[in-house]
Amino acid sequence: MRRLPIEERADWRSAAEAIGFVFHHMDGRRYWDERAYYAFTLEQVETDLEPAAQTLHAMCLELVAEACASERLMERLAIPRMAWDLVAASFGADEPSLYGRFDFAYDGAGPPKLYEYNADTPTSVFEASVVQWLWLEDQIRARRLPAHADQFNSLHEKLVARLGGLVPPASTLTFTCVEDAVEDRQTVRYLEDAAAQAGLRTRFTDIARIGVDDHDRFVDAEDYVIQTLFKLYPWEDLFREPYAFNIAASGTRFIEPAWKAVLSNKAILPLLWERHPGHPNLLPAFFDDDPKAASLGVSFVRKPFFSREGANIELVEDGRGEAVLDQGYGAEGHVRQALHPLPRFDAGYPVIGAWMVGDEAAGIGVREDDLRVTQDRSRFVPHAIVD
Repeated sequence: MRRLPIEERADWRSAAEAIGFVFHHMDGRRYWDERAYYAFTLEQVETDLEPAAQTLHAMCLELVAEACASERLMERLAIPRMAWDLVAASFGADEPSLYGRFDFAYDGAGPPKLYEYNADTPTSVFEASVVQWLWLEDQIRARRLPAHADQFNSLHEKLVARLGGLVPPASTLTFTCVEDAVEDRQTVRYLEDAAAQAGLRTRFTDIARIGVDDHDRFVDAEDYVIQTLFKLYPWEDLFREPYAFNIAASGTRFIEPAWKAVLSNKAILPLLWERHPGHPNLLPAFFDDDPKAASLGVSFVRKPFFSREGANIELVEDGRGEAVLDQGYGAEGHVRQALHPLPRFDAGYPVIGAWMVGDEAAGIGVREDDLRVTQDRSRFVPHAIVD
């Protein structure tokens, strides 16, 4: 694994905006950065990254099955009691998942180490699937990359195929998110397009405009009954909406399904470690109130059960904690995970996002930051397989 400089495309901004990638800069700073790329070998992909994602996904499904049968685990995961039956029923009915993203620390030498699983509302899927693939094709044409260069990236094709199997042909797939959040809205637009390529009818509604009709059904602002809903909106927030008690009776199918509430939760980290101690793709992890957490010593990472984009994650090294991006997360509880710093390259610290579509590993995306905690403005840098 190497970080290599490369000449950026002269027209990269217009090329990005032509396909809807309008958030290539955020707050005046580059989000998409193609002045370099991360180079992997095929062996690193096939021996390290892909098997790690597949193995961890299987371990996570086993944990969901156990949690759905255990009130103790549901409570430990801070899932609201009113949602326990909903979560268990969705898993028991084998409600299908669309996608998820494992975040790995990886340096190309040792095994990938799981930081967390973004199983419910992962972003950067557009950048990972389409934007970096078009970059690869352009750089091969410009002979800045060899003709045999490739990517670990079947994400778009797998998303289209998966979406086509999630929704009956005669029904409509409604998409929702917070419409004013540009990155979320453009991510959903991409997935809408993928659904259209799968032959589905689609609609969009702002999450704030979804209501409940007289028959307890979810409807949009035009009173259209929502049959199937893709929501880029986390279950832990949805459970706290006024209409949360209508979810089970509404008849709406959700993508992601309610059982993903178990996995999009950093409380799975100590549960996975407890069940698979010493696994090469896991880091030692414990609940903050577990006496065993003392075994981590004076260097560890303290994480809230629920947080987004590095918020409220504290690095503690030799007993000294770094400042956190405080966005108010942590009321439900915290976990401690062994400190395993990201590798340092000349421009920052990269985290590898390994994508799952359904039950299949589908590709990777790389985000890097000047800081050791990846945040919402961390740069997306393309990758290539060049051996």
